[in-house]
Amino acid sequence: MEKLKQIMQLLREECPWDQKQTPQSLTKYAIEEAYEVEDAVRSGQIHAIKDELGDLLLQVVFQSQMYDEQQQFNFDDVVNAIIEKLIRRHPHVFDKQNFECLTADQVKVVWDQIKQQEKQQRGDSESRLDDVKHGPALIQAQDIQKNVAQVGFDFATVQDAMQKVHEEWAELDEAIHSQDQSKIEDEFGDCLFAMINVGRKLNISSEVALLSTITKFRRRFAFIEQAAQQQKTTTAEMTLEQMDALWDQAKLQEK
Repeated sequence: MEKLKQIMQLLREECPWDQKQTPQSLTKYAIEEAYEVEDAVRSGQIHAIKDELGDLLLQVVFQSQMYDEQQQFNFDDVVNAIIEKLIRRHPHVFDKQNFECLTADQVKVVWDQIKQQEKQQRGDSESRLDDVKHGPALIQAQDIQKNVAQVGFDFATVQDAMQKVHEEWAELDEAIHSQDQSKIEDEFGDCLFAMINVGRKLNISSEVALLSTITKFRRRFAFIEQAAQQQKTTTAEMTLEQMDALWDQAKLQEK
């Protein structure tokens, strides 16, 4: 770890690209690297997982180095902060004498209670939705729905949530006919939000489900491209019917 920090410091001193970076310019790379980790874990390729975790760690070290240069905090401060947080939020592990054993669900309740206490001590906002982390819209939507469901603002059943999807779909269809682009976008967002709610009721992560579909789509389209190459043509020269036929072949192979 010390060698990695030394390398990062040297890069900031001598590499033109690293020198011009700011905390703001690097945030997009942290997001990208997090997705690369997810993809590697999904693939199950151990070498790729190790490699991508290293890339993600680099983003933490890089950001810490820049804030160290501003005399705000350094990497060790980041490590100590997370150590203190983990101990503070796991009293059932680090304070067993004064804390009873908990189930996984009870641990989550205690974690949330301690987070709330920390917010109050800092004087943060009292809104429940402040706890929802910023990030991909699908994840935010599901976390918001999960959060408000804890106070009873939720559909009783999956069927009720599905009924909302049908209602929003009808409103989207009406908006499309109106040709009002702003209204179409608004209703389309409502449809997505309603579908995510159905997924949540079914204990499905919308983000994971969509990533799985994207992976599947990539794989099947690659099959079409390979078939086109074998036929000495390109997808641009193929008809939609030809590509659909190859898509069906790809589906059959997966079965």
